[in-house]
Order: sequence, then structure tokens, then C-alpha cells
Amino acid sequence: MDEQTIATTGTTTAANTGCVINEEWFGRTAVISASGVVDMLTSPQLETSIATALKNNPTAIIVDLTDVDFLASAGMGVLVAARDKASAEIGFGVVASGPATSRPLKLVGLADIVGLYDTLEEARAALGE
Repeated sequence: MDEQTIATTGTTTAANTGCVINEEWFGRTAVISASGVVDMLTSPQLETSIATALKNNPTAIIVDLTDVDFLASAGMGVLVAARDKASAEIGFGVVASGPATSRPLKLVGLADIVGLYDTLEEARAALGE
């Protein structure tokens, strides 16, 4: 697999919320990484980042929640909506292995809908170019 990053764009931080979103491209695969808290105040930030990536015609979008400390229902809603907005030709997956992220996704039955992976490497191997 080609490890070269073609473009790295954007880092956004919601003021006083403790959430940072980064976007990185590996070929035509967009990796959107969140850290901190993804709740009703910060989930629009994640939603905007995913929508922006979708406009750039990716072959896959991977949302990496490895560094997320808290994932609220609003954040889970953004993931489901993003999966729905992505066409069938666009691969979509979520990296979440910690109790703050993978457990809630599994408990509410979203793990199968959004495509859950334990590591970014696993998601890139399954969805990347």
C-alpha cells in the first residue's frame, strides 16, 4: 500500500470545546481524525469536515475516533448521516477501539452500519486504494 500522503489540509478547533478535527489524504482516501469530545456542540464541526471531504470525490472516507474521549449520540448521528450521504461507490469506515467510542457504537447497533475498524491501518487496508 502506498504510504505517501498527497495532501494534508485543515485543522479546526471548536473554541473551548476540546475537539480538534484533522483531515489527511492518502491518494483519494480521506482520513478525518477527531480528538477530544464529540458531542452536540462539536459534532457539527465533524459533519462539516466530512461534507467537505465528500465534495472532493474520494474513493473512501475514514473517520478516525482513536483519540476521542467521549462520543455522544449527536456524534453517532453525524456518522450515520455521513454514511447515508456517501454514495455506494465510496467506501466508509470508522476507526474506534476504545470504550468511549467502539462500545457505544456497538451497543446502539451502529457498528455494522458505519463499518467499524480497530485501527487506521486496518481501515485503510479494507477501504483504501
